[in-house]
Amino acid sequence: MRNFLALLLILMSANAVAGELPQEIREAIRKIGPVINAPETAKLLAPLQRKEPYAGVTVARDERYGADERNRLDVFRPNDRSSKLPVLLFVHGGAYERGDKRAAGSPFYDNVMLWAIEHQMVGVNMTYRLAPANPWPAAVKDIGSAVAWTRANIAQFGGDPDRIILMGHSAGATHVSSYLAHPEINSDDPVGAGAILISGTYELKPEIEVPGQRSYFGSDTSLWPVRSSIGGLTKMKIPLLVAHGELDVPYYISQADTLKDRLCNESRCPSFAVLTGQSHMSEIYGLNTMDTSLSEPMQLFIKSLAKTAASN
Repeated sequence: MRNFLALLLILMSANAVAGELPQEIREAIRKIGPVINAPETAKLLAPLQRKEPYAGVTVARDERYGADERNRLDVFRPNDRSSKLPVLLFVHGGAYERGDKRAAGSPFYDNVMLWAIEHQMVGVNMTYRLAPANPWPAAVKDIGSAVAWTRANIAQFGGDPDRIILMGHSAGATHVSSYLAHPEINSDDPVGAGAILISGTYELKPEIEVPGQRSYFGSDTSLWPVRSSIGGLTKMKIPLLVAHGELDVPYYISQADTLKDRLCNESRCPSFAVLTGQSHMSEIYGLNTMDTSLSEPMQLFIKSLAKTAASN
């Protein structure tokens, strides 16, 4: 392991190009291919991430936003904030049946929060109830509760409750899209200055087996069209950034393209990004490294939200 870390440091100094991962890591990601392989991807990218304690950052762990044991969130804020900052609320993936906001000894998904800090934001990293014990629409209700908690409490952490940007990856992106598309679940209009959807599912397809999907959305696939988010997303006004990795699983590429085309047909084209050289896991594990394939479109999208808000 020491030799591997030393090699990475050499590669970073010798071969890294501004905005890209070192060539050898990019080649390793490409070799893994269009599959979901979190362990091997983590081995490549974890050494590039920061380790605790994080200088200049205050972290409040495991704030409770609901009654269930998994209704927990972490709040990251910069120590040198001078005014209320926009808020990035992140929802992790995990095939509907697993995953957490943070695993002991892992830099993921603290890296998303540290990216928010680097870009003058407050970060909120939530976890939620999982299938099969908690099927549809449990995760959507949890997002609603986490958003409500954030609106009520984020000012004390230096965040602006009126500038919450939602972000989800994989199943997390599916849950965020469901939250936006189904306001009736939380009996209130969804809250968000914008939303970033990375490699999610927006139109459920019974003919394609996706891990955990039946466990969460139910075995009665006649209900899936109503439970899909694609129709509701055409009706809501919150701006979207939709993204997928160049090397993503073909299913998720198709989902992103389908959502983009549907929204454009409704004259509601989202911001859209294909993340060069990135797979389903590297796209999120590489955030807050020297790689900017996801960071750049996120920055542009967030800046566009700020401009729009300033002009209104």
